[in-house]
Amino acid sequence: MKKLWEGNTNFKNKSHLNNYCKWLKKHRNLEFNDYHSLWEWSTENIEDFWESIWHYFKVTSHSPYSKVLSSHNMPECKWFEGARLNYAEHIFKQSKTEATAIYFSNENGIQKSITWKELERKVASTITYLKSLGVTKGDCVVAFLPNVPEATIGFLATNAIGAIWSSTSPDFGTESVVNRFAQIKPKVLFAVDGYRYNCKPYDKITTVKDIVAELPTLTKIIMLPYLNESALDNFSDKYIDIETVFKVPGGDLQFQPVDFNHPIWVLYSSGTTGLPKAIVHSHGGILLEHYKYMAFHNDVHKGENYFWFTTTGWMMWNFLQSALLMGASIVLYDGSPTYPEFDSLWALSDELTIHHFGTSAPYLVANMKKTVARKHIIS
Repeated sequence: MKKLWEGNTNFKNKSHLNNYCKWLKKHRNLEFNDYHSLWEWSTENIEDFWESIWHYFKVTSHSPYSKVLSSHNMPECKWFEGARLNYAEHIFKQSKTEATAIYFSNENGIQKSITWKELERKVASTITYLKSLGVTKGDCVVAFLPNVPEATIGFLATNAIGAIWSSTSPDFGTESVVNRFAQIKPKVLFAVDGYRYNCKPYDKITTVKDIVAELPTLTKIIMLPYLNESALDNFSDKYIDIETVFKVPGGDLQFQPVDFNHPIWVLYSSGTTGLPKAIVHSHGGILLEHYKYMAFHNDVHKGENYFWFTTTGWMMWNFLQSALLMGASIVLYDGSPTYPEFDSLWALSDELTIHHFGTSAPYLVANMKKTVARKHIIS
């Protein structure tokens, strides 16, 4: 098999994986001569491996775990029983005040950035508001939003409370959304009045009202006027402008510790064979997996910019948020990847110096056919 690329010595020495190997040698007296032997050890010594991830990344737990793994029998096994932690707390361990946490751009050319300080403030205000609605640990908060900073803020606030997050993209129809959200009985909905795709506006006001009518457990709808600034004029007092939420005095960030195995979010299968199947991930499991993947597989470092072309209805949106764990900035994009120009995303990559560019295989194939991407990629 032809080797397509190999990092130079400097790249390898600075990699998280190399630092992890040094850590294993120093703290566990383990030494590996190549990647395969390291991988083999991780698969044959599962408990030792995941415990090393816990300590290497200095996981903050508000109570000690009694055992790494209760049993090797699926699905009854429990990981790190006794540990109580919070995913969002680990995100904000990386806070660097005036440094950029989020870059946002859409196909209309709107661009903005959010510092860690601003992100903290808006998340704190959203936490306070959600608590005022009675949202507590174990409640479900859902979103019908595009890939915008408000979705990230909503997720982090929900997570900080110990509530459970779930999201869909506004290109979903009413039935598709209700088939997913009705299963988890949400208390609060974040929603958008509409969006643009390929220069065409899509008004979703009627869709939002229809969704709300089918979800009787909702107590409040937090609206993002995205397509029309006066969109709230079309809704009742049950709906509130998200900017009003952001103005609520939030104070210092507070995080609700939850059991390691407590649900963090609900994803869904495609729904091609009946109702979409709910897929639940745990706070602790996702925290350790995201640390491992972002560091060792993607080698994401502080100060880098991490991008993935996704909607909030795809699990890659959830994955994208985890780059914040590494102190990187996440780059959000809403709209068509080929509007106004076919190479719009590559131009964005050049402009923002995106270090990690994630997308789908069909998009790359389309680029290959047009030989668009190669002029933007530097070896």
